[in-house]
Amino acid sequence: MTGGVAGGALVAACWSAPLLAVYLAGVWDVGRRPGIGLGLGAVVAAVAMLAAAPWVARGVARADEAAARALLGPSRGEELAVRVESLARSRAEIVAATDSERRRIERDLHDGTQRRLVSLAMQLGMARNSLADAPEPVRQVIEQAHDEATEALAELRQLVRGLHPAVLDDRGLDAALSGIAANAPLPVRLRVDVADRCSPSIEAVAYFVVSEALTNVAKHADAGHAEVTVERTGDRLRIVVSDDGRGGATLDGGAAAAANGGGTGLRGLAQRAAAVDGTFDVQSPPGGPTVITVELPCGS
Repeated sequence: MTGGVAGGALVAACWSAPLLAVYLAGVWDVGRRPGIGLGLGAVVAAVAMLAAAPWVARGVARADEAAARALLGPSRGEELAVRVESLARSRAEIVAATDSERRRIERDLHDGTQRRLVSLAMQLGMARNSLADAPEPVRQVIEQAHDEATEALAELRQLVRGLHPAVLDDRGLDAALSGIAANAPLPVRLRVDVADRCSPSIEAVAYFVVSEALTNVAKHADAGHAEVTVERTGDRLRIVVSDDGRGGATLDGGAAAAANGGGTGLRGLAQRAAAVDGTFDVQSPPGGPTVITVELPCGS
């Protein structure tokens, strides 16, 4: 308040400098009173104040704006809270956009390249059967081409499934995880209790968490069986993957972690969960069992 009054008075004084100059010119008139030098100095100062008036007004306005922002604007903590909220929203949008792009690529590969490879493999298979009496070099070329097409088709299907399984969109998380459990190289007990579906990006994260966790178990844990439990409680999706392997898995890497599925594999799972504001925890004492617990916010 005081600063505003002082600034306003200063600006008013600068703009009223011509009146002061006229008054002083009359007071220090040469014919009536001595001191013409002092009068001329005052006139020059008044003119200088008039010339500086726009810059003074601008400076006072900026000072008032800064004072108002400091007194009435958000605090540092509030600014940080707004920034964090904005970053969280941006990250959620990026995750959703990435998942949408993965689904688009999956559809394009499934409807385009995969169908053409299927057609090519079928035609080569028919040629292989119909040209059984052809010369040996011809039969070998056809057989090799058919085998290569079949292997390429299998690799493409695996790639498409790794990008985004179509069954996840069509039938939900239960059916998608059932396919993972059925194709796992060890017995997997699966229990899914999700009455209301989560957002597509969260379901995709849950799918890949279970898929990669079971892959780590099969490669490194030396386990006899594994168990997967997925349940929704309120707005949280809880995923628990456990096995009866040798344990010792950690997020920090090292020899024990590398031998038991830790390091990059588990860290990748933790990063997937963190990308959607989820939590990741691994309990794996030496000798086992290993229990991985992931919680994801369904509303993200």
